[in-house]
Amino acid sequence: MGEIRERERNLKINSRDRVKALTTKKASSIYTSLLFSTSRRLLMAESSKVIHVRNVGHEISENDLLQLFQPFGVITKLVMLRAKNQALLQMQDVSSAITALQFFTNVQPTIRGRNVYIQFSSHQELTTAEQNIHGREDEPNRILLVTVHHMLYPITVDVLHQVFSPYGFVEKIVTFQKSAGFQALIQYQAQPCAASARTSLQGRNIYDGCCQLDIQFSNLEELQVNYNNDRSRDYTNPNLPSEQKGRLPHPGYGDAGVAYPQMANTSAIAAAFGCGLPPGITGTNDRCTILVSNLNTDSVDEDKLFNLFSLYGNIVRIKLLRNKPDHALVQMGDGFQAELAVHFLKGAMLFGKRLEVNYSKHPNITPGTDSHDYVNSNLNRFNRNAAKNYRYCCSPTKMIHLSTLPQDVTEEEVVNHVQEHGAILNTKVFEMNGKKQALVQFENEEEAAEALVCKHATSLGGSIIRISFSQLQTI
Repeated sequence: MGEIRERERNLKINSRDRVKALTTKKASSIYTSLLFSTSRRLLMAESSKVIHVRNVGHEISENDLLQLFQPFGVITKLVMLRAKNQALLQMQDVSSAITALQFFTNVQPTIRGRNVYIQFSSHQELTTAEQNIHGREDEPNRILLVTVHHMLYPITVDVLHQVFSPYGFVEKIVTFQKSAGFQALIQYQAQPCAASARTSLQGRNIYDGCCQLDIQFSNLEELQVNYNNDRSRDYTNPNLPSEQKGRLPHPGYGDAGVAYPQMANTSAIAAAFGCGLPPGITGTNDRCTILVSNLNTDSVDEDKLFNLFSLYGNIVRIKLLRNKPDHALVQMGDGFQAELAVHFLKGAMLFGKRLEVNYSKHPNITPGTDSHDYVNSNLNRFNRNAAKNYRYCCSPTKMIHLSTLPQDVTEEEVVNHVQEHGAILNTKVFEMNGKKQALVQFENEEEAAEALVCKHATSLGGSIIRISFSQLQTI
């Protein structure tokens, strides 16, 4: 009897397990079917070639987004909504956008360590002011509006002429910077040449993997060129003068009120970045003045800001905003130096505050009693060895490099000079080219940054020392 009851009990358990398994399998099948159906319905009903990206932090650049989505097709437009930490990105067609969203359904998209979240936008088409003013996609014209995306190398008039001249005689080229990115207007002698160039070059890269061309027909009838230089050229009138310093080359095309940077240090930039600019640096920015906010008002002054920002270029002028005590304006020597500073300092920690570093709407700082002038300061780092200084540009690190030290300096003296700013993990005093130098490794980047801004250009043993960030990981 006991054996029979045991067998009946096992039979019930097995039957219950089979029913449970069948139920689970059926539920899983139904769930999968519903999930597939829902995804398909969303793709079919709400799909758009415009992708909405959320959680786009201040450290994420346009180039970062372009690199994320470029594998899925040609990107025609990109709008950054900085105030909302969002972006809108338009693919060339809906299928490219669908492919991107399907891929990121299973793979979490991450940029610079931050998760971003994507969905189809409610917009079917993006229209920006730049394209409304200069471009039209449907009516052929002999003038092309060209936008260059994912721009890792500087683009000049000569580069554009080399790319576009195989399709016909190019009469004029004008380049300028807009919020959509680096743009150019290219005028052919005949409309069929422009149409041929657009058909052949749309979506192509000037260089391998970067400098992608987005080409539309312009709605302009004739380009006005006032100067022949790296930014504009009239091939029908080679006798035009080169642009005068501080003059706007083409007020009707570029951003009003902002002059192009005078790139007197072009050779130094080329020497430093002979193999291409660092990732995220376009080399096309024309805004020289930076707005720095979220400053620690108890610890920061103009000289400390000078010590930090002079790592990326010469400083013209700095102004603390009295009506906003945690804000300051920093005017750099040119747009390239300003771009380096914004790129490498955005989000850096200083005196317990995370810096907000963005381009200012002001083209320059007006001299006055409320601003500090550094244009003639011998502490500006890029008056000599500019190429070397560009090469050493980086975000704040845990390691600082001290130079112009006294010849008899000791490791103990170096430590005593900077130890108030944080925990020192390691130090090394050494000699290079007959000159004493030192490396000091702090526990974190914020402590190293504090030591740099407080102790750069101070006296140690009778010598005025120089401090910069080192890219070495260990001593």
